[in-house]
Amino acid sequence: MTGSSTGILGVGGVAVGHWTDAQAGTGCTVAVFEPRAVCGVDVRGGAPGTREIALLDPVCHVDRVDAIVLTGGSALGLASASGVALALRAEGRGYQTSAGAVPIVPAAVVFDLSVGDAVTWPDDEAGKYAYKAASNHEFAEGNVGAGAGATSGSASGARLKTGIGTVLLEDGDIRVGALVVPNPVGSIVDGRGNPLSGDQAPAISSGPDSWAGAVGENTVIGIVATNARLDKVGATKVAQMANDGIARAVSPAHTMADGDTLFCVSAGHKLVEADISRVGHMAAEAVAEAIRRGALLAEPAYGLESASSARQT
Repeated sequence: MTGSSTGILGVGGVAVGHWTDAQAGTGCTVAVFEPRAVCGVDVRGGAPGTREIALLDPVCHVDRVDAIVLTGGSALGLASASGVALALRAEGRGYQTSAGAVPIVPAAVVFDLSVGDAVTWPDDEAGKYAYKAASNHEFAEGNVGAGAGATSGSASGARLKTGIGTVLLEDGDIRVGALVVPNPVGSIVDGRGNPLSGDQAPAISSGPDSWAGAVGENTVIGIVATNARLDKVGATKVAQMANDGIARAVSPAHTMADGDTLFCVSAGHKLVEADISRVGHMAAEAVAEAIRRGALLAEPAYGLESASSARQT
């Protein structure tokens, strides 16, 4: 496998846009798919905040989505997905019904209300802005969009500023991209299990008391996109395998305080045939690297150091 700097956009058929309120420490990110993309999801954390998850079950009728929203603001931020849906409908995009288009826009949240201020979160106007800003050429990483208020470590222990990150992996004709917001209760670790900041991971150092503080105030959320041809069953399986990437890059992972949720979409006009297990393996690697990239690209903010700044002190 080889990597690429183009990130999830390199898969094709994907555009990404952000809305950011740096002062409040929150934001939202939307990935828009053209054409509409087959989608699956896997929820592994104990405290998820989500929208339109049930319809992604392989037994349900609708098999394609128009966009996916990653947002801050906890459950309050889910309003941003409504803004994206309204913008899509205004353009006639969505699942076609006798009453017009009904856009399908699943979403997942991170809790960022404990940084910046606790009275601002992405709303429908924020979602519309992110949708209008979506580009299939480039987008920012780090302290932007849903990564604006992201951190690692619990509110009751050591915390570091993180951000949104993206990675593209290629293996022959197969492309797998990941776009991830790491906001875990645990520490973000390298491939050897060593925390990126150089500090000891909470699970290693002082046990559960250091990271079991505010239950439901952490999570890792993200999107995996691939040019592999997948149906809903295949996309769901790849999403399950992709969630293993969180466990490779976060210690501890999938706790009761986290809402870890990953979507997988089969995106683009030129889909290729590929083995699901091969795609899932690439997805797990891409998610792990996107988590680390999001941490390393983050800048100190809200009185918190980032992994890069902490290593320099």
